[in-house]
Amino acid sequence: MRTRFTWVWAISFIVVCLFSSSAWNQVSPLISSVLSSIAIGLVACSMCGRLWCTVYIAGHKNDTLVQSGPYSISRNPLYFFSWIGAIGIAMGSQSLILPLVVGIAFLIYYPIVISGEEVFLAETHSESFGVYRQTVPRFFPKWSLLEEPQEYLMKPIIFRRHVLQVLWFALFLGGLELIQGLHACGWLPVYFTIY
Repeated sequence: MRTRFTWVWAISFIVVCLFSSSAWNQVSPLISSVLSSIAIGLVACSMCGRLWCTVYIAGHKNDTLVQSGPYSISRNPLYFFSWIGAIGIAMGSQSLILPLVVGIAFLIYYPIVISGEEVFLAETHSESFGVYRQTVPRFFPKWSLLEEPQEYLMKPIIFRRHVLQVLWFALFLGGLELIQGLHACGWLPVYFTIY
């Protein structure tokens, strides 16, 4: 269900971007440049954060309640960093409306996903998950809680798969740049503009 939701939103976003352009290009090219720069920063932050999470969760997701590294500051850091990445990609459209819509949609849908996962964790790790739930925030990180071990056992084959998934963020942002270039050349029609 979560994957289907993500694909529906991604395809809808691509369709909107294919046939629209940023009104900021005409009003203030400086704002367009600032939005693009922020987009790159958010996507980079998202990619690094997701890789950091993957070091801890890859291969340990179902058998262990991971509570260190990014999981010591948020119970759902992968979703948090994905949220940042989704907003970054939407901001790559050089729009303010699209990141707002994407960010709000994420915050409406993902609590439902998180609730379902928490039921599984509560059943699987009962008492330890109860304590974890009381001390670590559900979504937004509390950086003062950060705890990291000196060493951590990682499963490289699973980690490699997750690295490839993180690359989609950069590819998506690059695709937006290509679409904007095709609009600028007149090779792709623009039917409406978005602020």
